[in-house]
Amino acid sequence: MSRWSYFARRVLLMIPIVFFGTTITFVVLRMGPIDPAAAVIGPSGNTEAYTSVRRSLGLDQPLWLQYVDYLRDLFTLQLGYSWVVNRGRPVWELIGVYAPRTIWLGFWSVMLPLFIGLPLGFYAGLNPNTLSDYVASFGGIVWRAMPNFWLAVILVAVLTQSDQLFGFNWESWLVETQIVTPPELQRLWVPENFLAAFKAILPAALVLGSASMGNEMRIGRTAVLETKNENYVETARAKGVPRRTIVSKHVFRNALIPLVPIITGEAFLLLGGSVLVETVFSINGLGYLFYSATINADLPLVGSLMFFFILLSVGINILQDLLYTVIDPRVGYGGEGA
Repeated sequence: MSRWSYFARRVLLMIPIVFFGTTITFVVLRMGPIDPAAAVIGPSGNTEAYTSVRRSLGLDQPLWLQYVDYLRDLFTLQLGYSWVVNRGRPVWELIGVYAPRTIWLGFWSVMLPLFIGLPLGFYAGLNPNTLSDYVASFGGIVWRAMPNFWLAVILVAVLTQSDQLFGFNWESWLVETQIVTPPELQRLWVPENFLAAFKAILPAALVLGSASMGNEMRIGRTAVLETKNENYVETARAKGVPRRTIVSKHVFRNALIPLVPIITGEAFLLLGGSVLVETVFSINGLGYLFYSATINADLPLVGSLMFFFILLSVGINILQDLLYTVIDPRVGYGGEGA
């Protein structure tokens, strides 16, 4: 099976998964305890206003008709307008405003574990049973065990008292930022703007990527330990191949294979974790927007965001399959060897 045929088949299989996910979302939203009409009119609204709002929002229609309209609007990308959070504002416009901050947070939440956790795990695997191995392994376990919600609150408290604890003020260090702030993303190519945006997002990215960092460190160490004792590595060593070549060409590349589902799987945790982390750090991203829309029963906004989260999750699965074939060309499509 060719690469394009395989991915075309995966895209077709994606359709029922997206359909099922959006259906579950509709059921939860429409049958949940929060009444969107009551959220719109507020506590001071009367019965007449309540009935009028339900009619204008289409909530007086039969449930099956609401379901059909819901699916039609999602799959034609007619996302409508916000009902409560920013009433009357197009959902597309809200996503365009809030998404860049979440993308910036997600990017560094993935990059930091890759740049820190993975090298430490590989180093510990190449130097087993040494002091550095014990320190890296213990640090990975501790870092992995700390819950995101606890770490976020502790980090905010520590940075607030940074001048007393560490002798410098985090807010004025390097560039002027706040501890809890939505990062500014305008003109990132200007060094000062890039540094300010990176510093503003760094605490939240460390918290959101903490679990990934510990996982990648621990599994990276195990993968290197297993790979370095394989027959092909021993054969290359017996032939006199330089150690650097063995490590870079044989050990590291093959150790990455079991890490692919781990790294891509962490993206699902980032989707859920961003809601909590953005709320704690007051980052006005999609996670914070989703939280606000949920507690205010803003059904079009919640449904649209869930739709994009589902698409992103399914797309990451397809990307995982592609990465397998890039890292290890022996992996074929449809169960056949390449």
